[in-house]
Amino acid sequence: MTKRAFLKNTSLLGLGSLVSFSAIGKIVDAVSHLPAEAVAKDDEFWASIRGGYKLKPDYINLENGYYSIMPQEILEKYLDHVREVNMQGSYYMRTVQFDNKNAAAAKVAELVGCSPEEVIITRNTTESLDMIISGMDWKPGDEAVMAEQDYGAMLDMFKQVSKRYGMTNKILSVPMDPKSDDEIVDMYAKAITKSTKLLMVCHMINITGQILPVRKICDMAHAKGVPVMVDGAHAIAHLKFSIPDLNCDYYGASLHKWLSVPLGAGMLYVKKENIAKVWPLFADSSKMDNDIARLNHTGTLPVATDLTITDAIEFYHRIGADRKEARLRYLQNYWVSKVRTMPHVILNTPTDTARSCGIANMGIRGVKPADLQKTLLDKYRIYTVAIDSAGVHGCRITPSVYTTTKELDVLVAALGEVK
Repeated sequence: MTKRAFLKNTSLLGLGSLVSFSAIGKIVDAVSHLPAEAVAKDDEFWASIRGGYKLKPDYINLENGYYSIMPQEILEKYLDHVREVNMQGSYYMRTVQFDNKNAAAAKVAELVGCSPEEVIITRNTTESLDMIISGMDWKPGDEAVMAEQDYGAMLDMFKQVSKRYGMTNKILSVPMDPKSDDEIVDMYAKAITKSTKLLMVCHMINITGQILPVRKICDMAHAKGVPVMVDGAHAIAHLKFSIPDLNCDYYGASLHKWLSVPLGAGMLYVKKENIAKVWPLFADSSKMDNDIARLNHTGTLPVATDLTITDAIEFYHRIGADRKEARLRYLQNYWVSKVRTMPHVILNTPTDTARSCGIANMGIRGVKPADLQKTLLDKYRIYTVAIDSAGVHGCRITPSVYTTTKELDVLVAALGEVK
């Protein structure tokens, strides 16, 4: 069977015959000799991947940034884990629960290229980064540097520690369309003083999709003696990268986003020498101060989610990190390039395609973001999310690997009509 025939057959599978892990392996083998950029444009290949998802037909889902739904096979594995834990009950919880969670954390550490001794599984990015923010020894006069485009939950935690400890928050604004990396690095550098105790920066800004030059920012901050905390909520399984290559001190992310783990899974990386400096959210006197496990005492949790992390990572590897990143970037460029010349459309994402990947944001002149979101759903059956803060006014568009170019054509046609 030819590659084209094989891909066509698998893409035509119905919901009763969803594409399995083994089938995905064969699908990928058929294009393994091609560069990722070529596969990114191969709609037949991605239609085959789409065959592994059970999708709601009522609308086109272009809001995968909040929660990326699981492929059906990962969902079934998750349900199997739920059943197994339920069958074993307290026996499971008191015997192998923590070993399995550590094994999942080790897989995440391997995925992001760092030591298992520096990674824990949390519930989400908010828990991960708020633990760092609230867990530092803040004193009156200390300063923290961040941007108004950072996630609201982290900004709220900084406000809380400011009220509690008397520290000061310096809030910057990241330029929407920077001319160079230096423009961004210099902005952060000018905000740092001898009182700066922590700098927070996004790996990928969630409301616009802008990718920041994290390594350059970290190198600059470290040269001034300032540690850096990175919000990577949208980067893991979206971009191919290594945390050590970023040279950051803390890194938090949500695994239920682009990695497609069940809801309630995140990760926190803490550089080994910083572990003892952080107060945990919940006390655990059984662990040494330099043991990252002391930051992971959160009580009883839905442990089947932890078990599914390994399944999701396997799925990600089967598709291929290079292929997924290239496809997401291709999809974003596909629709953005078609609406960029529409005079009534406002794009809130950098024009330099290297500064973004799958996420983009667009608005319509004279139309409130909430009204645009409602119109897209009610009239065109396209689901997005309205963003109306930090100088960004529009709807965020986040396709997934199962999104088709035909679906994006519907979006483009809709934007041509909405005024």
